[in-house]
This record gives sequence, structure tokens and C-alpha cells, in this order.
Amino acid sequence: MSPENTLTNHFLIAMPGMQDPNFARTLTLVCEHSAQGAMGITINRPANLKLGDIFEQLSITPADESLNRAPVFQGGPVQAERGFVLHNDNSVWDSSLSVAPGISVTTSRDILEAIAQGRGPGGFLMALGYAGWTAGQLEQELGHNAWLSGPAHQDIIFTLPVEQRLNLAAQRLGVDLNLISSEAGHA
Repeated sequence: MSPENTLTNHFLIAMPGMQDPNFARTLTLVCEHSAQGAMGITINRPANLKLGDIFEQLSITPADESLNRAPVFQGGPVQAERGFVLHNDNSVWDSSLSVAPGISVTTSRDILEAIAQGRGPGGFLMALGYAGWTAGQLEQELGHNAWLSGPAHQDIIFTLPVEQRLNLAAQRLGVDLNLISSEAGHA
């Protein structure tokens, strides 16, 4: 798969007719896409956890108590017990994947320790689990109009309020999700 055909660093916007409850009304950042499949993190579905719960579980004490209130997101249904930190720099951590210039995903404890001590990236999003697709599966779903795709934007990931992320990502493609029917039509 050539670099221009990859969906890495693109948003997947669930179409209104999405039947899978794991993905209905979601916005997912594709972190890796190749001929072998794809991996992404859903960025608009908060879990019933806060970052303080993760810190407590890992015996990490934050220097700033306000970090404890940061939301944790349901990144996807695969490995839902595993943590993924999307962040807005390409610093080197023990286990990181560069998504694009200025966006990486890290799965190692060292980034959480740095965040807790105020030495981490300026923008981050903590998620549990990820979305995964086998070879050709995502392309098939796109062909069935399950998703809209478009370039990712750091401001949507790291600064926009959660409840606005899906609609703004669609609006940047010129789409108003409220005007799209969930009913499929056939001519």
C-alpha cells in the first residue's frame, strides 16, 4: 500500500447508519493503516474512568491533582484493558508509534509517569483499548459507506470539547451529520 493510499492520520467518522454499538456516533483516529490491516483510537467516547483511576492502579502520584479529573476514553473494543496515550509530540518513550508529525501513540508507563510529574506532552488523550481491522476489512467498510474519512486535525483531538469532536470533523469535510439519513436507499 503506497503512502498516498493509507488512511494513517485520518479520521473515521461513523455514518448515522452504523449498526455496530462499538462505533455508533464515534470519531476514530487511524494510527496505522497498511496492507495488513488498520489500528485506530476512538477519541469521542469517554469511559466511566478518570486519569486518577489509572494513576491509582499504577501507584503513580500526580504532582497536580487536577490531572486526576482528566477523562479516559474507550479507544475501541480490542484489548480494552490496555492503555494507549495519544499525544501531540514525537518525543521518544519506551513504546511509541509516530502517527504523523506532531502526533504519536504510546503504550508504555513512562509517559504516564512524565504526565503525572508535569514533564509529559502538552496535549494528550488517555484511552483504553483500540479499534482494529484485518487486511481489507476497513476498505470494505468504507466501500459500504459505514465511514466517512478525512484528514485528522490536532485541535479536534487535543483541545476541542468531546461533545463537539464528531460534528466538527464532519463539518471540515463539508458534511452535516444531522442531514444524513440512517436509512439506506436503492435506486
